[in-house]
Amino acid sequence: MLSWIRTILFTGPMVVLLTIVYGTIDLIASLFDSTGNLQHKIAERWSQALLLVGGVRVRVTGLERIQPNGSYVFASNHLSYSDTPVMLANIPCQFRFLAKEDLFKIPFIGYHLTRGGHIPVPKEDTRAAVRAIQNAGRIVRERGVSILLFPEGGRTDGELREFKEGAAMIAIAAGVPIVPVAILGTREVLPMGSARMVPGNVEVRLGMPVPTEGLTARDRKTVNEQVRCQVEVMLNEMRQSKNAA
Repeated sequence: MLSWIRTILFTGPMVVLLTIVYGTIDLIASLFDSTGNLQHKIAERWSQALLLVGGVRVRVTGLERIQPNGSYVFASNHLSYSDTPVMLANIPCQFRFLAKEDLFKIPFIGYHLTRGGHIPVPKEDTRAAVRAIQNAGRIVRERGVSILLFPEGGRTDGELREFKEGAAMIAIAAGVPIVPVAILGTREVLPMGSARMVPGNVEVRLGMPVPTEGLTARDRKTVNEQVRCQVEVMLNEMRQSKNAA
């Protein structure tokens, strides 16, 4: 829902119309589907329509490394607000998201997020943040869904930042693999501060899933480093291939 609101603010008329239509359908669906699965399917269709209208062509490699509708934590670099629809439209898994706790207090929107199985994250309460991570792990484990995170903590200028350990901690708490994801091209499709999406090519590459079953919170740093290393290597390979073309 948060990404849909942002889309209304920074895209052209056709994309705004698509967002309003699919967003309305999604909100209605949330009244009847407590699993969030139908909402995800609607968001998936919205994302596909958004990329089609925007003229965004996405090439994905590494899908053979995951099971369709399997349960994972996806950890990706973050270049643009368009990263989320790119992932929704092209990765065949049921995603849930972490969202700021304040959003859950907004009438109707908070109900929609809760019904969809999304996880509230407190701002400055360390103990509450740990509980949120444990809750995210429980949701992934019990519902068999996946979580998408951007461990850099925000959009970047293209240089890979250090990864925060939340993604690794959730994966360990859930006992599911964490999948490194490298995205290239979304910054050109929707640059930071841009008012509209422009046609272009985007590449998404999935790395080798890092197993976490049997690990404890003490292993989070090692897992985090393994994931970031894979993302860095994939990004370098993708840039070299792009420059050579």
